[in-house]
Amino acid sequence: MKLPIICPSCDHTLHVSQMKCPGCSTEVNGDYELPVLLKLNRDEQDFVLNFFLSSGSIKEMAKQAGLSYPTMRNKMDDLITRISQLKTNPEI
Repeated sequence: MKLPIICPSCDHTLHVSQMKCPGCSTEVNGDYELPVLLKLNRDEQDFVLNFFLSSGSIKEMAKQAGLSYPTMRNKMDDLITRISQLKTNPEI
C-alpha cells in the first residue's frame, strides 16, 4: 500500500499521528511531520534510491535508464530544487 502524503481534501502535507508496533501492540500517538524524503512522490523516492544504489553516479544512472547524462543531470537538478523547497517550506 502506498503511503498517502497529501490531504485529498485540501492538498496540504499530511502528518503522522499514530504508529503501532506489530509485535506488542504498543501505540504511539502525536502530531509528527513526515521526514523530507517521505514527502517526495514515488518517482522522486525511486530516483534517490537509484542514485544511492549506483554509488552516487549520475553517469551510471543515465546508462541504466537509457538516457543521456544531461537529461539525468537535469532530473537531479529538479530533485535538488524540490528537496530544497521542502526543507525551507515544510507545508508544500
